[in-house]
Amino acid sequence: MKNSIKLTALFLLASAGLFAAVPAKTVKADVPSVTISALASNKGIAVKAADAKSIVMIYDQDKNVLRKDVLAANGSKGYVLSGLDYGDYTMEVTTAGQVVKKNIHVYSEDKTKTFIVQE
Repeated sequence: MKNSIKLTALFLLASAGLFAAVPAKTVKADVPSVTISALASNKGIAVKAADAKSIVMIYDQDKNVLRKDVLAANGSKGYVLSGLDYGDYTMEVTTAGQVVKKNIHVYSEDKTKTFIVQE
């Protein structure tokens, strides 16, 4: 009799703990849900958004907006940089409250306009 009372009390305590527990929230790591890579032709940058709508902004060194674009969730788009003048630029991608900034330097290499994305 004592054992059955102890087992019942233990069972009630364990089940109450399960119902009282707050469900865990899914927390994503600090890994951005945006992928920035070079285009196949090496003339620009490809931006791929995952999970949420993204806003892409390209600024010149004086903080003037040169391009503003919206990417749908799970969308991707290429940005050709060969039309930019030599100098420094900033690409800013905002998605789900997170901002990813990349500095871009456009320069001449062997009389060919090229760029480098700085981390």
